[in-house]
Amino acid sequence: MTRRAPLSLAARLAVAAAVVAVVLVLAYARSGSGIVVSQAVLTGLLLGGVYGLVAMGLTLIFGVLDIVNFAHGALMTVAMYGTVLLASHAGLDPYLTLLVTAPALFGIGMALQSGLINRTMGSSLANQLLLTLGIGLLIENVLLLSFGSEPRSVAVGYAAPLRAFGAVADLTRVIAFLGALGLAALLYLLLQRTRVGTAIRAVAANPDGAQLVGIDVRRMYVLTFALGTACAGAAGTLVAPFVTVEATTGELFNIIAFVVVVLGGMGNVVGALVGGLLIGLTEQLGGVLLPEQSPLLAVFVVFVLVLFLRPQGLFGRSS
Repeated sequence: MTRRAPLSLAARLAVAAAVVAVVLVLAYARSGSGIVVSQAVLTGLLLGGVYGLVAMGLTLIFGVLDIVNFAHGALMTVAMYGTVLLASHAGLDPYLTLLVTAPALFGIGMALQSGLINRTMGSSLANQLLLTLGIGLLIENVLLLSFGSEPRSVAVGYAAPLRAFGAVADLTRVIAFLGALGLAALLYLLLQRTRVGTAIRAVAANPDGAQLVGIDVRRMYVLTFALGTACAGAAGTLVAPFVTVEATTGELFNIIAFVVVVLGGMGNVVGALVGGLLIGLTEQLGGVLLPEQSPLLAVFVVFVLVLFLRPQGLFGRSS
């Protein structure tokens, strides 16, 4: 029996676009309003860009270190509280705090990887998962003890609404979207156009071969984890102006980031960005199609379908 050739990338993207088009038609039929659908699409794309940035850090860590980092959302929350403190006490513009929070999270990522996680490299997957889960729980509880359970927020004085195709978007969400795309482009260029990026990709492809040609694999592990953590920190700062900041705020982004990583393909940075946009659309359009249900219902339906039909994701390769 002949084996069917796998669909090309263009064909997979065409199928995904066709599914989105069908969902748009169904959403319009369900709501009866083009403005409602336009609002869902605009909000979904803007939020999906941030989802993509969070997932890019997560999938980068997995692709190189082969570790699922359960502390990713908690580290994102650290950046949110950093933005709150710098904006309220130092008087900095919330988005300018990105110049502080992203490098700070980069340093925290280096410390965690070199001091704790590197010690478990080569051990069982269960040990690594439990370690990152424990780090995440520890960070959340430290934040809870330090800042209490009272929700915090960041005020932005220029958050004027913007209008497009009948839909309305807060300026804060637009800035977060553009910032996420810009940082995603920088990360892509770093990985594809620099010697450090080449070394990271070599370690991801073949750690033993990379070591034979003189690449310090342990150092690349530390650098990769730090870059992934900095992505989480940048995303935390970008979303802080329009979310309620609590010790567990990062958990929701963590869950969605895992779905995005699976959809885009484990370890694929570009797939994480595209997956983030698709999941953002799915969440918002799902809220239109199923107004009485949680918007996350549609997200997890997509998650299950991807696991069943294409477990390696849209951009992943068959093993």
